[in-house]
Amino acid sequence: MKLTIATSELNKMISKIQTIISLKPTLPILSNFLLEAYNDDLILTATDLSVGIRCHSEARISEEGATTLPTKTFANLIRELTAPTVQIQTNSNDVTTLISGSSRFKINGMKKDEYPELPDYKNAHSFLIDQSTFKDLLFRIAFAISKDDNRYVLTGASLQISNGIITLLGTDGKRLARSFASINIDPSISSQAVIPIKAAEEIIKNLSDEGEARIYLLQDKIAIEANQTLLIAKLLTGDYPDLSRVIPEKPEYVFSLHRDELMTMLRQVSLFRTDNNHSVRFSFSNGELLLSSNTSEIGEGQVVMPVNYSGPKLEIAFNPAYFLDVLRHCKRETVMMGLIDSYNPGVIVDSDTLEKSFESTPLFVIMPMRLSED
Repeated sequence: MKLTIATSELNKMISKIQTIISLKPTLPILSNFLLEAYNDDLILTATDLSVGIRCHSEARISEEGATTLPTKTFANLIRELTAPTVQIQTNSNDVTTLISGSSRFKINGMKKDEYPELPDYKNAHSFLIDQSTFKDLLFRIAFAISKDDNRYVLTGASLQISNGIITLLGTDGKRLARSFASINIDPSISSQAVIPIKAAEEIIKNLSDEGEARIYLLQDKIAIEANQTLLIAKLLTGDYPDLSRVIPEKPEYVFSLHRDELMTMLRQVSLFRTDNNHSVRFSFSNGELLLSSNTSEIGEGQVVMPVNYSGPKLEIAFNPAYFLDVLRHCKRETVMMGLIDSYNPGVIVDSDTLEKSFESTPLFVIMPMRLSED
């Protein structure tokens, strides 16, 4: 195999695939990526057997062929090259020579026959969706996906398709995020899947803000094709819980909050927490929100901001880190919040009205924490 490619393009390709490689691979070959050169097309493939990625780019191919190379070494080397192009040549013993400017390197690889093939997905149901739309749907909910392996099915994002609507949902049991979009698909087609968090994060990184992506859904796999890149992942097994009852659809008190101001206030008052005291008290009164936190080790912090709340005094406690996560994944200047009382979950929507948001805009739910006495 012998080819020449722009260093910047190769660096972009290797950056796409290297995060797929497991830090502790189950097989030695999985520390490598597959490099193939055919018909002026350079193809890089990486997999950890659960998530796989393949990307293409044009290159000047002098001799066709394939090999596998250690991902970490190759990626670090390409990142440091300064010449505009790099020549790659592999001999029959899978020793690959890289020539870039006056520099010359040799990397020992492994036979391509040992590298696992990506699963076939061509017979799956598929549909097109704007990349920016699908990227935003995942961005809105990925932060809420559980990191706790003991709740296996919650370590993925729930994807549901019904009546031409795609719904994505993530939760760790303490917070919940949900997003919707209409898609151009036969309304009679319905589907449910649980996308592992690693795949969801990789999809977000590989989608752009322009063009369309094609999504393939199989019973046990999902594949996304966009920007000359294919990502395919095994779905998680198990039934995702029905969380509709957790969402307070008719809150007693509804009001708007200025997002940036609230984020600043929360960061300030959070400085007065300790690891054993994770909550911040939200005290609502007519036209005002008081945020407070106090510990014997540090002291007390109180901040006040105006809010269009009207009603009896209402106090509720939230984990400020969770609340900040929600606000970071909203985009409007103001968000709407709904509360029932001090003990039920609060709902936040990235919208100027709460009622419409249950059908069309991102929605977030945060479980309250126990109110401690001052």
